[in-house]
Amino acid sequence: METETLALAQEIDFSMWALFMRATFTVKLVMIALILSSFWSWSIIVQKIIMYRAARREAARFDRAFWSGEPLDELFDEIGVDPDGRSERVFAAGMSEWRRSHRDDGGLIAGAQARIDRSMDVAIQKEAEALQGGLPVLATVGATTPFVGLFGTVWGIMNAFIEIAAEQNTSLVVVAPGIAEALLATGLGLLAAIPAVIFYNKLSADADRLIGGYEAFADEFSTILSRQLDG
Repeated sequence: METETLALAQEIDFSMWALFMRATFTVKLVMIALILSSFWSWSIIVQKIIMYRAARREAARFDRAFWSGEPLDELFDEIGVDPDGRSERVFAAGMSEWRRSHRDDGGLIAGAQARIDRSMDVAIQKEAEALQGGLPVLATVGATTPFVGLFGTVWGIMNAFIEIAAEQNTSLVVVAPGIAEALLATGLGLLAAIPAVIFYNKLSADADRLIGGYEAFADEFSTILSRQLDG
């Protein structure tokens, strides 16, 4: 009897596709949602990696230009009011306000330093929003998909037990497929959650470093302008 049961069990298709197709409608929906969540998180991960690398290259290039000794007015004229680089946009915000703060007679309007600092802070905040956009999705996927997968597993096991009760048979042939289908949902949940959590932590740290660099530059630039104001 055991030999026949094992032979029947070996004939069952336990491939991923077969397990998906045998699952109940609810578990299928759970699996599809988990797969879509995984693709969504990976698209954000790839996009952010490319974005952060470009931002680091641009920041290094602009840093060399800024500290090259070239007059700041000439550098501003080169990059323009609305440049492509993130560091350049912070610089352009400060320089634009610096120029707007000059009167026709060459003097400075009162409160220029505060307005320049505020302009750069606003520019930094805009860049921070762009850099951090999508990261909450990774956090959500990492936090919720294990529980969604667990729900699919619980639902699948419940239906497996219902089938066992209906057939009045607890043999491996009856039990194994239902349990395997149910556990697949948990596996997909972990498959979606683990990369999302790992890359959320890494990308959050990368974004914080970039934003910190913009803030440090703004402080240095503000100090340079302050010297000119005092002079």
